[in-house]
Amino acid sequence: MQVWPHKHIHTLANFSIEDYKSVFELANRFDSLKDAGTKKIPALQGVLVTSLFFEASTRTRNSFELAAKRLSADVQTFSPASSSLAKGETIIDTAITYSAMGADILVIRHPSSYITFEITKHLDALNSKTSVINAGDGLHSHPSQGLLDIYTLIKFFSPKLLNPEVLNSKKILIIGDVNHSRVARSNLWALSAFGAETILCGPPTLIPDKLIDFLNIPPTNQLEDPVKSRGSITISRSLEESIKIADAIIVLRLQKERMMENLLSSIDSYSDDYGLTTEKLSLNSKDVPVLHPGPINRGVEISNRIVDEYPNCLITSQVSNGIPIRMALLYLLNKINNQDSE
Repeated sequence: MQVWPHKHIHTLANFSIEDYKSVFELANRFDSLKDAGTKKIPALQGVLVTSLFFEASTRTRNSFELAAKRLSADVQTFSPASSSLAKGETIIDTAITYSAMGADILVIRHPSSYITFEITKHLDALNSKTSVINAGDGLHSHPSQGLLDIYTLIKFFSPKLLNPEVLNSKKILIIGDVNHSRVARSNLWALSAFGAETILCGPPTLIPDKLIDFLNIPPTNQLEDPVKSRGSITISRSLEESIKIADAIIVLRLQKERMMENLLSSIDSYSDDYGLTTEKLSLNSKDVPVLHPGPINRGVEISNRIVDEYPNCLITSQVSNGIPIRMALLYLLNKINNQDSE
């Protein structure tokens, strides 16, 4: 395994192929421990992991905290409602405070895009050894979700070898509100790294034509792309035609607040045109895996029958896979911190 190069994890845009493979290899090893009946190992004993969540979360927050506990780390949980934020303290000062308390890793979710870059700029200026993991920042990025989604697809298509190259030339259909989705952006970086051909399907208000150039726009705070050759992005307005050629489907949550922005005429019309049902799925003759990052709006972007009855609906697998993926990220960040202190 390569020497891990990242002190902080902000985005998957700066992940190399080797970075992905390091995470997946470790995640698979941690997953194997669970299968062998070992739920807890002392890998991060004495390490303090602090979760700073400024937005609601069920899966990500609990998954990170469980991952930390399975590595025997100490876990500290921040509650915005009872914090000094009410007295006017900024998120940057909050992060600096927890770093001063001895946090080795901060796991941060916040509604502002790129906020983790600002936080780490201040922490690094103070020579803090604290690492930061972006657990979702505004519309920008959700790296751990992107990693667990790709890991789930790899396990489906290559269950024995777990070879990420299996995604090369696979047609991965992403349905829904890509323009407002940090999950979709992370998926696009990860899928394209392994040569997948991503199809974005939805109305122009949720998938504007400009997204076809997403991979060609240099990301913030990044000079070059560590991946030499990426897969492609195409845009489709026909769900039925897209389903016919898809090898895998990722359904995004329809954020109902988009109705307030007049981006959709109605939820019913969106569901009719772009909601995934068993009838539409039957247009594809393959055993197509279906993913969804959650939470689910049943009967809107995806039907109850697919969630509850379709054998290749991998939503619960995504949740399960999130734990070893996040264990791997915590382990790798702690490892680089130990290397820096030697």
